[in-house]
Amino acid sequence: MALTGLRVIELAGLAPAPFCGMILADFGARVIRVDRTKVSMTVDTQARGKQSVALNLKSPKAVAVLKRLCVQSDVVLEPYRKGVMEKMGLGPEDLLKENPRLIYARLTGYGQSGSYAKAAGHDINYLALSGLLSMLGRSSEKPYAPLNLVADFAGGGLMCAFGIVLALLERSRSGQGQIIDASMVEGAAYVGSFMWKSRTLGLWNRPRGENMLDSGAPFYDTYRTSDGKYMAVGAIEPQFYQQLILGLGLDDADLPSQMSVSDWPQLRQTFTQVFATKTQAEWGRIFDGTDACVTPVLSLDEVLSHPHNQARGSFFKDSQGEISPRPAPVLSRSPAEACRTRDPFIGEHTRTVLKEYGFEQAQIEQLLSDGIIECNEAKARL
Repeated sequence: MALTGLRVIELAGLAPAPFCGMILADFGARVIRVDRTKVSMTVDTQARGKQSVALNLKSPKAVAVLKRLCVQSDVVLEPYRKGVMEKMGLGPEDLLKENPRLIYARLTGYGQSGSYAKAAGHDINYLALSGLLSMLGRSSEKPYAPLNLVADFAGGGLMCAFGIVLALLERSRSGQGQIIDASMVEGAAYVGSFMWKSRTLGLWNRPRGENMLDSGAPFYDTYRTSDGKYMAVGAIEPQFYQQLILGLGLDDADLPSQMSVSDWPQLRQTFTQVFATKTQAEWGRIFDGTDACVTPVLSLDEVLSHPHNQARGSFFKDSQGEISPRPAPVLSRSPAEACRTRDPFIGEHTRTVLKEYGFEQAQIEQLLSDGIIECNEAKARL
């Protein structure tokens, strides 16, 4: 795989950093998640392919162990608020002195500088500060956050993984590591660059929810079917719109012009009534194979059985029977091989990893006896 041979230390955190670590693991990196001891379960649901080492980071001895792991690795991924790693003597300056090739990725909401650098927050807060949240929502309604996808995962975990790969590419030329300051505010804003760049095109000159791509246009929306399911419509271009009208069994001569904004409410009412006359499966048979840009809105449980997704192997079931998306994108020579085994137990690989990083067996047993580390191989065998 593309990242085979890469060693990553991931400090356990919430959604964005685990997603970043999972991306690296999916494409071949050896990702070692550092968990806290005396934790019954982890909130990391994106741990496939990772190993777990459990350290009591309240102890200076555990901090020393972590430092040893970090300086012998390629990447450190940390999701803490500004200053936390520095207090432990594990800030980037400390670690880069010992390993100048280290890539030190800092994934936070507001970044390492600025008046909000030490503030708490979540996806909705970062999305709000990015400017994008103001554009999301239906007409005459308050702004609406689309799950926690934009800031946490797109602007956070994915952009951080991209930054790590960029830094690794640059290191292959310079031999030097560097620090990555991944701000979810800035990452979300960057993902939304189209919003800024397209304002001069007139795409966003109407109030929220009344523009072509934000649910204002009736030909870019979802519609309920007779069986309570939904179809997604994205027939923007005139030739695609004509196929939509044809599939719905409507006569274009009886309808207002596609781009007559004042008539959009009437057109939406017509589409709503027509889509409600057939089931989702019936509409699928009508529109499949056309360029009407009409597709079924599938649930998470339905995606695996859809013919297109089946043909590409876009989703798979892991050893626990849970459906997951296949890692993307697909590489022709070194594709990802998503791990299908269960997620690691906390501390499951502590002994294995410490041995690999040069700790003697006696040292490991002493650390275990002193409560510095936690080992859970026995739990893994149950």
